[in-house]
Amino acid sequence: MSDLVTGDAVVLGLRPARLPSRALAILLDLLVYFTGYLLISIGLTLATASLDPAAQAAVSVASFLLVLVGIPIAVETLSHGRSLGKLACGLRVVRDDGGPIRFRHALVRGAMGVVELLATFGAIACIASLVSARGRRLGDVFAGALVVRERVPGARVMPVPPPPPWLAGRFSGLDLSAVPDGLWLAIRQYLTRMNQLDPQVGAAMAVRLADDLVARTGAPPPVGVPAPAFLMAVVHERQSRDAARAFGAGHAVPGVPGVPGAVAGLPGASAGMPPAWGHPAPGAYAPAAVPPSGQPAPAPLVGGTPAAPAPAAPAAPVPPRPATGFAPPA
Repeated sequence: MSDLVTGDAVVLGLRPARLPSRALAILLDLLVYFTGYLLISIGLTLATASLDPAAQAAVSVASFLLVLVGIPIAVETLSHGRSLGKLACGLRVVRDDGGPIRFRHALVRGAMGVVELLATFGAIACIASLVSARGRRLGDVFAGALVVRERVPGARVMPVPPPPPWLAGRFSGLDLSAVPDGLWLAIRQYLTRMNQLDPQVGAAMAVRLADDLVARTGAPPPVGVPAPAFLMAVVHERQSRDAARAFGAGHAVPGVPGVPGAVAGLPGASAGMPPAWGHPAPGAYAPAAVPPSGQPAPAPLVGGTPAAPAPAAPAAPVPPRPATGFAPPA
């Protein structure tokens, strides 16, 4: 791949075309041009049968230059570097800076092509393309042009697996502003490939990424949540926030069935959905509903009248949370 830097300091990764693809494109172009030249020559021969031999020779030379030199130059200029053969092979002629070519570039390439391709049957062009690091022939070098591949097979983007339904909306209060993009990329790559990893290696990697994510968010590690599920839920929460900023609150996040718009402050777990991976239901992790301190619980009704409130029991001391982080599964 050729790295070109534009005037705005943007690196362009261009993939230069090599000799086999360029040779195939040139053969297709020459086949079309020679077919057209043959048909035009037959027509001109019949039309100039009454002329003298010198006039017939002049007409033949003019038709040769027009069809095999002028038409390729015009085609490359008007199509911005895409001839019929290059279009079929997924190639394109561009400038050295990555921009589209103009008439002067096509003119130099066409004039040098008469010597490189037609006069020597492509021998000079093949040698120059093999010697050049970017596969350029002499016409490309003199014109300041480069033939690149346009149809590059792209990598398949694997979607991030959705979190368990009992975790949807649970991490809506996390502060994700301090998480760097590199960590998000590492988490996404792990989640899209975790089924292809060795179980022990994948578990250790998930624990390490989850510990890094907990350290960045400043929140304690959740109790009873496996590291891969925690990573899925946090990535889903980030996607929910991005969707809410882009499309407004309440926008549903694709890829999580039954979770309508798990944005900040909106719980996304649907009622009646079973928990994933054999974990207990969400109520098993949530403590019983306790009224906030300072507000007495509502007194029960006895015979239609409220009973006297019972004295508030002293709050039990909360044991300190262990700072062990995530433990890998056995």
